[in-house]
Amino acid sequence: VQLQASGGGLVQAGGSLTLSCAASGRTFSSYAMGWFRQAPGKEREFVAAISWSGGSTHYADSVKGRFTISGDNAKNTVYLKMNSLKPEDTAVYSCAARLRGGSYVAAIGYDYWGQGTKVTVSS
Repeated sequence: VQLQASGGGLVQAGGSLTLSCAASGRTFSSYAMGWFRQAPGKEREFVAAISWSGGSTHYADSVKGRFTISGDNAKNTVYLKMNSLKPEDTAVYSCAARLRGGSYVAAIGYDYWGQGTKVTVSS
């Protein structure tokens, strides 16, 4: 299974970007998919997740109201619409898929990871 993330780039503060993540390889049924990010010199942190069971979404407080996660369960595809971007959103964003329920925030619970896509927000 491979997850391919795309859509990163350079944007001015206040701008918007949409990240995409698509799965390929063998067919699998994920329980949820999420986005994490890692800024230079910092630890990886949870950004958002979507559960295919009921379609519930979960966000880090730092992005709530600005970012929107959506996706297609049948295609194991997930998107992250990022509005009102701030310089502190600058990071490498990675998508992930988990096969079972549990805490969406903990990276350890995710089974498959994509390579990161870099987002740079200039002030």
